[in-house]
Amino acid sequence: MVKLSAELIEQAAQYTNPVRDRELDLRGYKIPVLENLGATLDQFDTVDFSDNEIRKLDGFPLLKRLKTLLMNNNRICRIGENLEQSLPSLTELVLTNNNIQELGDLDPLATVKTLTLLSLLRNPVTNKKHYRLYVINKIPQIRVLDFQKVKLKFHSWSGSAA
Repeated sequence: MVKLSAELIEQAAQYTNPVRDRELDLRGYKIPVLENLGATLDQFDTVDFSDNEIRKLDGFPLLKRLKTLLMNNNRICRIGENLEQSLPSLTELVLTNNNIQELGDLDPLATVKTLTLLSLLRNPVTNKKHYRLYVINKIPQIRVLDFQKVKLKFHSWSGSAA
């Protein structure tokens, strides 16, 4: 396990990704805890924490620039409160292949009013009854859930075509 230190952040790969965002690559270090992210000096639009051992999504300083957080293949089972205060520009959160179990575990995301893309694929929570409806109800501004567009569905209750 590697501690997420200022030195590691400085040594990690940094580049401009295909959508011209500044990205910090912290993949595969077996990092257990999010910490010392102030060392990024809020210079990144995207941070990739895929393939680590992070259990809780919290511990962020104020990062006004950060828009995309890639957290694939971790052990995340809890989402911290007040993420919107630390990450006021967060629009995309990819939590594919983590360990989020219950629908209620997603409730802290309801306060992140900027969030428009969320992936929870390969989390136990996706097997819950009404999972998709629950997420869309809790986070009404979400536009893409699990890489599928959120669409308004109109039902005709009378049986006649509306």
